[in-house]
Amino acid sequence: MNITPTPPRNGRMLTVDRLRGMILEGEIDTVVLAFTDMQGRLQGKLLHARFFLDSVLGHGTEGCNYLLAVDVDMNTVDGYDHASWASGYGDMEFIPDLSTIRLMPHRPGSVLIQCDLTSTTGEAVRVSPRSMLRAQVDRAAAHGWKAVAGTELEFVIYNTPYEKAWDDGYRNLIPANRYNIDYSILGSSIVEPLLRDIRNTMYSSGLTVESAKGECNFGQHEIAFLFDEVIATADNHSYYKTAAKDIARQHGQSITFMAKPNQREGNSCHVHMSLRGKEDDGLVFWDEQNGRRSAVYDHFIAGVLATMREFTLFYAPNINSYKRFVKGSFAPTSVAWGIDNRTTAVRLVGSGKSARMENRLPGGDMNPYLGLAAMLAGGLYGIENELSLEAETRGNAYESGAPVVPTTMHEARDTLANSEIAAQVFGEDVVRHYVHYADVEIEAFDAAVTDWELTRGFERL
Repeated sequence: MNITPTPPRNGRMLTVDRLRGMILEGEIDTVVLAFTDMQGRLQGKLLHARFFLDSVLGHGTEGCNYLLAVDVDMNTVDGYDHASWASGYGDMEFIPDLSTIRLMPHRPGSVLIQCDLTSTTGEAVRVSPRSMLRAQVDRAAAHGWKAVAGTELEFVIYNTPYEKAWDDGYRNLIPANRYNIDYSILGSSIVEPLLRDIRNTMYSSGLTVESAKGECNFGQHEIAFLFDEVIATADNHSYYKTAAKDIARQHGQSITFMAKPNQREGNSCHVHMSLRGKEDDGLVFWDEQNGRRSAVYDHFIAGVLATMREFTLFYAPNINSYKRFVKGSFAPTSVAWGIDNRTTAVRLVGSGKSARMENRLPGGDMNPYLGLAAMLAGGLYGIENELSLEAETRGNAYESGAPVVPTTMHEARDTLANSEIAAQVFGEDVVRHYVHYADVEIEAFDAAVTDWELTRGFERL
């Protein structure tokens, strides 16, 4: 496959010609070529920069297709159609997206390029998270629209380095703040050396930073970035999570994006999304003449709500995800919508060009490609089928009696497995792949002996 150079997304990212010049001048010696796997992690290769120019730039490189058929521990797992021992675990192709060339200031001399995945015969790997999101982007484009989104990702900072946290079994971690520091300037100042390093690194890497603020859990913070086209947002999100952990390690600290790292407030990842004309023209979600939401917007909201339970596995992809859904915690428990209502799963904010919906269901462990694909797919389903929008929930949605979100991964797995809509918008092969992903996680968790069991039963039972 011959790869055609594409312009960078903004002036802080690199053109191919600029990258070539920096390599030849000795400023860049390493090209990190990576894709995002099922678990939301950047996976790939660190290439010598001259080798990249000579042998990879024009056509990509390859990697084992088991990378989309393993568990968190990178164990090979039986039961996937995509890759198996029976098929020999062959290669798939890493195709560089040359609009994503970004500096990695926390790794001097390095750039990152993110990839699409294809088979060795050139077909897109359909179960790849980026391919799944691109398929929904193409659906929107067929209507003349593009989707833009922003993700608000929370994390908890610990003054315990990753290695010590591992050695101590993640017990007795020292949070970077000792009390609730929601919006606290003093609380943010305590960890500002790390937050500032992350913000400035992200800006130099091509992300547009908006702000940082403290949150409710001890040591919990959020850094917000400007919205972008959905694939760009997912690319940025994936890079940001990896880089933030790397920077925290350099500071002798650790960061977790787990949905529920302890018994206090969990880490959310609120997703803001809207539709626009493909050339950034037209207010798809707003009836400017009448000063109100458009019918298309209402159908989109209705579609996200109608598919929310069936698509929850894409928003909440881990066992731990479901422990975040607690009443009164600002994490949603009911499938409902409201205007500027933080107790509902879907919160409507803004007007005119800023009109958008906020999906409050995902946690900090969301795979950005899967979550954005699910949200866009659901919204487009609502538009294409002209679904009616149910009445707004006013007041406390926790006590509204609305349908509840799945409370376990097992329940989310079953709703996805039985979803005719999911099979229609993603494909039966994709649904089967991610249902099996859930089966693997559920089986591993069910076999584990937990601290809770030891505390309850070691002496007293």
